Amino acid sequence: MTKQERYDAVFAQVEALCRGEEDWVALWANAAAVLHAAFGWWWTGFYRVVGEELVLGPFQGPVACIRIPFGRGVCGTAWKEDRTVVVPDVEQFPGHIACSSASRSEIVVPLRREGRVVAVLDIDSRDLAAFDDVDAACLERIAALLA
Repeated sequence: MTKQERYDAVFAQVEALCRGEEDWVALWANAAAVLHAAFGWWWTGFYRVVGEELVLGPFQGPVACIRIPFGRGVCGTAWKEDRTVVVPDVEQFPGHIACSSASRSEIVVPLRREGRVVAVLDIDSRDLAAFDDVDAACLERIAALLA
């Protein structure tokens, strides 16, 4: 199965989970589990916007940073710039916040409601350059379902 085919299957599963469900904790918990199981990433989860910081939400993987200030690290940058950020090597990202030294690459996708970022989907891999344009496009599509 190609990466695109796996994303198509995950999208269909997440879409089905969203039908009739409005509780974001339940949706994000299941979405993190589906994505994490499908791709075997090191860490998969959500940070929600609370005031001027991101606060840890549902996730799969090892213990994570609980709070991330606006504009800091990959997650805070994706929020501040309101765009998906793909980092092939986290050691090369200025201001990277190392919640786990095992993380080598990262992708962060904003979730938007009514034109503003309400959360980010954060995914870390133990491999360098694990994420590409296919991941960005497919995760943006999934994030739109979950916002």
